[in-house]
Amino acid sequence: MKRWLVFLPLVFLLAAIALFGLYALGRSTRVEPNATVGKPMPEVTAPPLEGGPPMTLSSQVQGPALVNLFASWCAPCVYEAPYLDKLKARGARIVGVAQKDQPAKTAAFLSRWGDPFALVLDDREGKATIDFGATGLPETFVIDSKGVIVAKHTGPLENDAHVEALLAALEKAD
Repeated sequence: MKRWLVFLPLVFLLAAIALFGLYALGRSTRVEPNATVGKPMPEVTAPPLEGGPPMTLSSQVQGPALVNLFASWCAPCVYEAPYLDKLKARGARIVGVAQKDQPAKTAAFLSRWGDPFALVLDDREGKATIDFGATGLPETFVIDSKGVIVAKHTGPLENDAHVEALLAALEKAD
């Protein structure tokens, strides 16, 4: 038997490493947290939390409005709950999209921490997180009357200044 056949797997491995290395050199590792700002809101389809047929997010978000990505298992989402209530009290329309969650747990979360949402969609696969370009939960997006994302708040709302900034962005989004 030919001895060079013994080295064939090693040659393939080295070739694969070289190809992946060259591919990685051409890729940017920089995260673009506002990559979707200025772009149309993604077409996310999910059923409402209370049940029923799936609906598109764009059919439910008639801007200006806020879209908040959250989950019952998300500790920072608990922290931001009172600030979402403040936004609702000030007239903001907020549509929630529950990410990778179970409906019963989402309902319990909203019952315990408050429900500021005009509607909650149940996105069990977490497609909205990817489509909106979210880097984590929670994230809040300002949608204008044309369905364009005009602003984004990454992370939990932590103070009244965050509330005021989102209200100002909503006002401009008309």
